[in-house]
Amino acid sequence: MTANTKVGSGWMTLFTLAWLAIWTVQLTPVQLLLPLQLDTPEDDWIKGVVSSGLVLGIGGLAGIVAGPVAGALSDRAGAGRRRRRPWVLGGVGLTAVCLAVTGYTAGPWAVGAAWVGVSIGVAVSSAAFTAMIADQLPPRQRGAASAAVGSSQAVGIVLGVGLVVLLGLDIATGYWMLAAIIAVVGTAAALLLPDPAATRELRPDRSERSLFASLRDRDFAWMLAGRLVANIGNALGTALFLFFLLHGLGQPSAEAQDNLLLLIVVYTVFVVIASVLTGILSDRTGNRRGLTVAAAFVQAASGLVIALVPTFEVTMIAAALMGLGYGAFSTVGLAFAADLLPDEKDHARDLGIVNVTAALGQLIGPVLGAGFVALVGGFWLVFAAAAVLSVVGGVLTGVAKPWTR
Repeated sequence: MTANTKVGSGWMTLFTLAWLAIWTVQLTPVQLLLPLQLDTPEDDWIKGVVSSGLVLGIGGLAGIVAGPVAGALSDRAGAGRRRRRPWVLGGVGLTAVCLAVTGYTAGPWAVGAAWVGVSIGVAVSSAAFTAMIADQLPPRQRGAASAAVGSSQAVGIVLGVGLVVLLGLDIATGYWMLAAIIAVVGTAAALLLPDPAATRELRPDRSERSLFASLRDRDFAWMLAGRLVANIGNALGTALFLFFLLHGLGQPSAEAQDNLLLLIVVYTVFVVIASVLTGILSDRTGNRRGLTVAAAFVQAASGLVIALVPTFEVTMIAAALMGLGYGAFSTVGLAFAADLLPDEKDHARDLGIVNVTAALGQLIGPVLGAGFVALVGGFWLVFAAAAVLSVVGGVLTGVAKPWTR
C-alpha cells in the first residue's frame, strides 16, 4: 500500500548518506581508477579506451540481471521477514570485497571479472534502497528523496575522485578506501533505516511472478525507454572525460587528473542545484513529466557545445550544462518512475528495473563511446551522439502519460 505518513529528517539523512556511499564507490572507479588501470601508451591509446569501455559494459550486463532479480526476491519475502535489509547488507558486503580485489588486478580480463562483482553488489543494494522510496514515502516526499539520490550522485564523484587525487592515493589504496566507505556507511544505513516486516497482503501472487510483467504497462515502458536512452547520452558526455583530456586535448597525466577533478566539481555544483530545486518544484506542481523532458533537452545542449568547440574552457561550460540537465533528469525522472509503478506489491522489482535502465545507460555509454573513438580517431562523434541520444530520451519520456493511469 502507498505510504501516507511523512518521514522525518533522520530518515532522509540516512537515506542520503547511503546513496552518497553507493555513488562514490561506483563512479570513482568509472571516472578515474579504471581508466588509470587500463590506460595504454600514447602510441596505442585507443586500445585503452576500448578496454575501459568493454570492462564497464560487462559490469553493466551483470547489473541488468542482478538488480531486478534481487528486487523481485525481496518483494517475495515471507510474512514477518524483513524485505530490504538483508539484500542491502549482502550487496554492500559483496561490493566492498570486490572493490578491494579490483585494486590488485591488472589487464582487461582480470579487472573486468572483479568489476562484475562490484556491479552486482551495487545493483543489489541499490534495488533495495530505491524500493524504500515507494515502500515508506508518500507521493509528496518522493521528489525530495529522489533529489537526495540525484544530488548525492554528483557529490559522490567529487568525494571519491577528490580524495584519491588530493591525497595522492595509488590505485590499490584508492580501492581500499572505497571498500571501507561502502562497508561502514552502507551497513550503518541498512541497520538504522526502518524496514517493516513483510505481510501476506503485500506479497505478490504466484500468477504475478513474471520478472518483467511491468513492461506490459505502456506508460511505464515508455518511461523506462526514455530513461535508458537519456542515461546513455549522459554517459557518452561524461565517462570518457579523462581520456578526452589526455588524448583529445593533449594534456599531461597530472594536469589531466587535476582538470578532471575541476570539471567534476563544476558538474557537481550544478547537479546539486538542479536536483534540489527541481525535486521541490516537482513535489509542489506535480508536473514531473514536463520537467523530465526539459531536463533531457538541457543535457543535449551540453554535448552539442563541446562537439562544436572542443576546448577546455568550453568543456567547463559543457560540464555545467550537463550538470543542470542530468541533475534535473535523474531527480524528477526517479520520482516520475515511482508515480508510474504498475503494481504496489512489486515496488522493489520494478524500481530495480528503473535502476538498471539508469545504470545500464551509464555503462553502455562508454562502450559506444569507445567504438565512436575507434571509428573516427577522436572524440567529436562521442559528444554529438550524446546530444542526439539526450533529445531522443526526452521525447520517449514525454510519451508516458501519468494522467491516463
